[in-house]
Order: sequence, then structure tokens, then C-alpha cells
Amino acid sequence: MRHPVLFRVLATCALAGLALGLASCGRTDSGPAPLSEAALAAVVQAPGVPRKALARAVDGLFDAAAGETRAVVVLSGGWIVAERYGPGFGPDTRLIGWSMSKTITGVLIGLLVSDGRLRLDESVPVPAWQRSGDARGEITLRQLLQMRSGLRHTEGGSPVWRADEVRMLFLDGRDDMAGYAEAQPLEAEPGSRFEYSSATSVILSDLAARALTDSADPEIRRRAVADYLHTRLFEPAGMRSMRPEFDAAGTLIGSSMVFGTARDWGRFGEFLRNGGAVRGAQVLPRGWIEFMTSPSPRNPGYGAQLWLNRPQADGSVVLLPGRAPADAFACVGHLGQYVLVSPRQRLTIVRLGHSDETQRRRVLDSMADILALFPKR
Repeated sequence: MRHPVLFRVLATCALAGLALGLASCGRTDSGPAPLSEAALAAVVQAPGVPRKALARAVDGLFDAAAGETRAVVVLSGGWIVAERYGPGFGPDTRLIGWSMSKTITGVLIGLLVSDGRLRLDESVPVPAWQRSGDARGEITLRQLLQMRSGLRHTEGGSPVWRADEVRMLFLDGRDDMAGYAEAQPLEAEPGSRFEYSSATSVILSDLAARALTDSADPEIRRRAVADYLHTRLFEPAGMRSMRPEFDAAGTLIGSSMVFGTARDWGRFGEFLRNGGAVRGAQVLPRGWIEFMTSPSPRNPGYGAQLWLNRPQADGSVVLLPGRAPADAFACVGHLGQYVLVSPRQRLTIVRLGHSDETQRRRVLDSMADILALFPKR
């Protein structure tokens, strides 16, 4: 005798099982989900490594767990092998570098040193520091570049509006950022302590303007630095989209406000990877790039306006020590901007977007997945 209630229960279970089976078509429990057309289209036909594996690694940067990724460019041996953009962004979109701009400033200072306009181990010509008895007059260009000036600059902190970079960029220091940065007193002996500081990079920007013109006129200062950057760096390196911004005093906002396309940020990474050379022509002395990628005496994880692939002095990790070659380095910007360079692999990875602190861990993991596909030479 058939039990009607039991029959209905069994029929319902059978239908549910059928629906589940249909929903799982195209997906297997033994492997990853199929790649989307966008993921595959982002990678060239012959990238030099397994194409699907590279597409999947790049796809990881567009996962929601990585935040909002706006642009990714991967260059191998100087050639773009993968390129992908988020909705609303493309190859011609200029994107802010945030603190990646500091590395542009470091190269700008290197060009001025190579021209003999500035000297690495002499006290810097900041007028406010030249009064008799002012210990800030002992600060050298090298110490500023390596973030060990000793000045009282507080990066970050709580509440956020009390941080020096916020006050300098957006509040009481915004019209004369260098004046704000240079007015801060010493809190440590120059050279004795590492302290990452956006205000320090703005002081370097002011020194660049002073080296190029005696004028205090904001427009003359702005034009002198902009023309020098375009003539000596951006044009030779093919970085024609780069757009530096200046404050009301005509000082380059060299801590944060350089904009460029993802491809041009990639060209900048290649410029660094090639030791300051472009197509065999030495734009910047190779020794300057070696200086920028050498550890600061007070922090093995930082060079000169550039992050190194080593643990920081306080034990924290910014890049990928143990997961990327020891000679890798990176320009790193607020909210997850990266130009990651691995010279040993002849590789540059650009990632631009908007990620909070937790999401940036996923960003780094995905970049490590890309690095792992390419051989060490």
C-alpha cells in the first residue's frame, strides 16, 4: 500500500536533487570555476607562462575581496602580457598615484643631483633652517630621501584630521605645503630614526623648485618643475600622460598628487627596473637607482622614496618577503596603489584601485600569484 505523505516527501526530495544537479552544470568540485571571457581576454596569446594561470591570477585582483581594482598591467621583459580595467576605466584614464608619487620625487631629486644642482650629503638649503643655532640646518638631502630627517611629522594617527599629511594636504597647510612641513621642529637627532612622512617628500619638492629657479612666484616655480619633469623624465621614458599637481605656492605635491595612466605607471616601473635607462640611453645615472633601492640605515625595508621587499625595522611587512625575490621593490600608494618591480624576473606589475587595509592583503596575495608564474633569471 502506497503512503501518500511519504510519496510526496520523496518526490520533493527528488525534484530538489534534480534542480541542484542542473544548477551545478559547468562546475566541478574538483577544480576552479571556469574563467570569464574578460579574464582570458586580458592576457596576450603567448605571455611566456601558462595563459590561463596568468588570467586566473590577474582575475584574483578583480575579486570583491581585493576591493575595487581599477587597472592592472603586467609587463614581462618590457612587453605588456596582461592588461585589464574595471568598469569606467581604460588605457587612457589617468589615475592618482598617491604615495607612489614619492618615487617620482626621488627620481626628480636624482636628476638634480646628477646635474650638480643639489648635493646628497650637504645640509639642504631651506631658508627657515639657516638661522644660527637651528639644528634643522644639519639635515642632509640623503636623510630626507631615506625618511630619517628627525622632524616632527606624524603620518596617520587618530583622529585622522590631526595627522600631518591631512593637515598639510587638505587643511591649514594646503596653500603652502612646504612651509607647513618645514615649520615643524625636530623631535630626534637628524639621521637617527626612520619615520615615514609625506611632509618630507613635499620638502624635497620645494628643494627641487629652489634648485631650478630663484623666483618665489608660484607660476614660475610650477612651470620650472613641470617643464623639468617632462623634459628630463616623462618624455624620455615615454610617460606622456603623467600630470603632476602643485599647491598655491607653486610647490609640486610630490608626496601624493601625480596622475598617470596604468601603462605609464608601468613604464615608470620599467624605467626603475632598467636602472634609469630607456632603450639603452641612460636618462638617470644607474648609481642613483642603486641608491634608491639600497636599505636606509634605520629601516632595511625602505630605500630612498621606495619600498624594499624586506621586513620593516618594526617587524611589519609592506611587500612580499619570502614570496617574491629579495631584490624586488615597489612604489606603494594609499588605498592599494602598487608598481611592483622584480628585476630578477624582468617583471613589473601595476595595480591601481581602492582597497582598505584588510583588502590589501588579498591584493598582495594575487600579485604574489602572478610573480610565482614567472621564472627567476
